[in-house]
Amino acid sequence: MSYGKMDRFIDIVFTAPVAKDSEGFAAKTDTVLASVRAHMEERRGTERWANMAVFSEASALFRFRAIPGVTVNETHTIVCEGKRYRITDAQYGRGHGIYVECLCALIEGSVA
Repeated sequence: MSYGKMDRFIDIVFTAPVAKDSEGFAAKTDTVLASVRAHMEERRGTERWANMAVFSEASALFRFRAIPGVTVNETHTIVCEGKRYRITDAQYGRGHGIYVECLCALIEGSVA
């Protein structure tokens, strides 16, 4: 995959609780593990997405180069263009482990 196809900038984020307040609620903070260029493919009615019917909750596929020293897994979140995506599956292996493919579900906020 060429850099021309990797046309989006994403942040791979780990959300962790940092401290509890006086009422016992934990505050959460985002730690950016990496900022990389990626190729994003949104869910469509193509044959490829039909073959991935097992991942029915996935709404996007991100492809990016593997990052030395960082293992991407389901505990991480991808932030792209102001939207947050929960990783449902991360696979290494395209091109001899050079690329990572992440199937992600869009996290929709709720209004309180």
